[in-house]
Amino acid sequence: MARLFDLHIHTTKGSSDSSLTPEDMVLEADRLGLRGLCITEHAGPWDRHEFQKFAALHSVVLIRAMEVETDLGHILAFGLDKYQSGFNKAAELRKAATAAGGFVITAHPFRGVLSGNGNRSRALIYQSVPDELPEAPEDALDHPVFKLADAVEVANGGTIDRENEFAWKVAGMLDLPVTGGSDAHSLHGLGKFVTEFHDEITTEAEFLKALHSGQYHPVVGLRNGTIRRYSA
Repeated sequence: MARLFDLHIHTTKGSSDSSLTPEDMVLEADRLGLRGLCITEHAGPWDRHEFQKFAALHSVVLIRAMEVETDLGHILAFGLDKYQSGFNKAAELRKAATAAGGFVITAHPFRGVLSGNGNRSRALIYQSVPDELPEAPEDALDHPVFKLADAVEVANGGTIDRENEFAWKVAGMLDLPVTGGSDAHSLHGLGKFVTEFHDEITTEAEFLKALHSGQYHPVVGLRNGTIRRYSA
């Protein structure tokens, strides 16, 4: 059973930029006492049957998912069986997730916005949106991704603190649920940020139900044994 989940992990199985093998991921999670892992591969979810065989070998709760590069930035998608043509459009991904009872989270939405020196190519969610890059959280509230996403990743292990804090403030103003995930691509990053759920979770169905409930919050400190609720 698990309450703490790392909602954002990449492995060598489905993410070409990762050095984290699935086996090392599980071993490191065991070392940390982390019982819930979401594998959000860039190339789409693992094959369901192969995933089930791997999951059966381990006691951690494993969730298959994907991180999709869309016209409105990167989006974590849960509850979808495979990547489909058209998912590069956030609205199409949202439509498919709704039909499947899935859940979508805008991932590291403000990465590059504050550290990119005005370079729009680094600010993924603004590449197809003509708005000026936001200088304050109030400037970002009308971005279309927040009308499509179920939640906002505000604690991302690969994003600088002030951009995570910016996402936290925007999500708060919009009253959207917030999550945390390591965005680990290697062993040392796993569990940097995680999400704590209200109830224990043992299956993918329970996990999706818990996401839809909104009863969770991001957590920091797992790696050094000082677990605490994340806040900006």
